[in-house]
Amino acid sequence: MCDIEEATNQLLDVNLHENQSSVQVTESDLRSESELLVTIGATVPTGFEQTAADEVREKLGSSCKISRDRGKIYFVISVESLAQVHCLRSVDNLFVVVQEFQDYQFKQIKEEVLKDFEDLAGKLPWSNPLKVWKINASFKKKKAKRKKINQNLSKEKINNGQEVKINQRNVKKEFTSHALDSHILDYYENPAIKEEVSTLVGDDLASSKDETDESSKEETEPQVLKFRVTCNRAGEKHCFTSNEAARDFGGAVQDYFKWKADMTNFDVEVLLNIHDNEVIVGIALTEESLHRRNITHFGPTTLRSTLAYGMLSKPSWGLPIDAVQWDICNLPLRTGSVDIIVTDLPFGKRMGSKKRNWNLYPACLREMSRVCTPTTGRAVLLTQDTKCFTKALSGMRHVWRKVDTVWVNVGGLRAAVYVLIRTPQAFVYPSEQDGEKGTLW
Repeated sequence: MCDIEEATNQLLDVNLHENQSSVQVTESDLRSESELLVTIGATVPTGFEQTAADEVREKLGSSCKISRDRGKIYFVISVESLAQVHCLRSVDNLFVVVQEFQDYQFKQIKEEVLKDFEDLAGKLPWSNPLKVWKINASFKKKKAKRKKINQNLSKEKINNGQEVKINQRNVKKEFTSHALDSHILDYYENPAIKEEVSTLVGDDLASSKDETDESSKEETEPQVLKFRVTCNRAGEKHCFTSNEAARDFGGAVQDYFKWKADMTNFDVEVLLNIHDNEVIVGIALTEESLHRRNITHFGPTTLRSTLAYGMLSKPSWGLPIDAVQWDICNLPLRTGSVDIIVTDLPFGKRMGSKKRNWNLYPACLREMSRVCTPTTGRAVLLTQDTKCFTKALSGMRHVWRKVDTVWVNVGGLRAAVYVLIRTPQAFVYPSEQDGEKGTLW
């Protein structure tokens, strides 16, 4: 039995609290929660599941299982590593697994299947996953509060076009309390803060307990959480729809926790992932894809940062990486001076056209062959216009050799990442009579 299955079985042995209606972290839980093991699921760019699994093993030291449902991986961590999980560069969305059914036996009659979903809600081990959700929510609250502080400071400074004096003591206190939150985002750029990240998790557990105590003292009624159930279903042998499964399972979850259903402004998102006979129930830990965290401007063809990470991971030679904006058909570089080229070629849809690609792709490959070092040069190229690229590559076999192709999903389009290696043949400048720019030689 693999490590993930053993850890998952341990989670399934947790005793359920009957009629649980609120999520609280008590004092007796603080010590045990820091050592709690949970299974985390992550969605990744389709085709780069192995790249994401490698990053999890490298940065978290956890074994990783690639799901049969493409675009998902699963791994076991301690709660202390939760902040580090958000720093993974290859994952889009995160969720904590409540329970996994590898071979769920669906009945043939729709009404009976939906009744099973209703009964399932009260039998699941919700306790530990909800504790993880509670801690994860405290991260988001700190981030939102820090953002609000920055906005308020900006407003005060530009008020009436004059700089306004502010209470430096209060500002320092606010920023100090949230300094670790910014450290989380740079965790792997500065491993020395690992101890501080662990401290942050402990602080969040303690603060959660303090908030609970304060609400008890004030004798206020616990806030009713708002939730929704999202069903992601794949397979042709199901006698029910995704909406029907979400509706009936969600109704049972509402009855069990006494939560309030809200499809838009929800606190908790319960996930019901169904792939053929595999059923996984989880709780979302991200509200939007993590690929947005490092993007400051969205253009018409902005590449997902998680997909870019996967492409940059293909040439695993540990070389320094930099980014500039140049004309790929006319690079201001010396011949044979580049080790690796990674680029997202125009698909010919939102930018350029399929017709223009027939001239553009050969010109790109030609210029890249000039600047890349013979024998050791590499190129990792993404395109959805595979027909045009294959044709262009066929005319450049003397300088480029394809070593791998990774099929990925880019905004619903089936695209390919081509990994090329530069052949030993030296670049030869075409003579003037070879024709116009971009002609193959």
